[in-house]
Amino acid sequence: MPTTPTAPADAAPTPVDLRAVIFDVDGTLADTELNGHLPAFNQAFAEAGLGWHWSAPEYLRLLAIAGGKERMIHYARTQHPDVAARADFAELITHLHQEKTRHYAARAAAGATPLRPGIRRLLDEIADAGLTAAIATTTTLANVHALLRAQLGAGGEKRFAVIGAGDSVARKKPAPDIYQWALAELGLSSEACLAIEDSAIGVAAARAAGLPVVVTAHAESIGEDFSGARAVLDGLGDPAPAEGARALAGTPPADHAVTLADLRRWHAESVR
Repeated sequence: MPTTPTAPADAAPTPVDLRAVIFDVDGTLADTELNGHLPAFNQAFAEAGLGWHWSAPEYLRLLAIAGGKERMIHYARTQHPDVAARADFAELITHLHQEKTRHYAARAAAGATPLRPGIRRLLDEIADAGLTAAIATTTTLANVHALLRAQLGAGGEKRFAVIGAGDSVARKKPAPDIYQWALAELGLSSEACLAIEDSAIGVAAARAAGLPVVVTAHAESIGEDFSGARAVLDGLGDPAPAEGARALAGTPPADHAVTLADLRRWHAESVR
């Protein structure tokens, strides 16, 4: 009886094909931090009569703390301990976060947070190739829906098979939990996926979950430590040379803009 040949014990493992691209949201899909979240926080603070107002440089420093509620708790404990000592502090943070989310959604609906160049094009390429797009973020689900519906139309969130957001997990980035949650929902291994991030804590979270990562940095994150990323760029770019993506570290895209072919190549380089 013929037998099925077996691979030698020292044969190289079969490469894993890319099956899903998992996107961060804030700073990755859109420039939401300074255009959306910051003014929404300050509006909520003003309405609560706290006398708090975050400047842009201060807010960028606070981004080292993932999660809006966690950010406000850290700020109160370090800058306004009298507020943190209030008996109703937990209720105050919940109220502020709800109001901030409402103001952010209104700004998103008004078009204040457009998608970064190349995002829509790349999402189309992923869908046309039969691959899956997903989201892993620490912002709230309401914020994600507001952004996607404003920029991708009604049902824009349906372009993503899985949306891991806000309170999906207990620990925020740089913990790997949100990526592990997304992988479990997708039913895929980390080797079959690629993460696109914009921040050092996002890279740390994705790498801790075993995912290869590509960074699309921006003016607020460009100086961060992206160790562990396969490639670091200043964005996805668009096909016109004047609007192309510039490689800051790692392998550059094959042409002016990042395409699905580039993602597949970076993924293959990471898992081979």
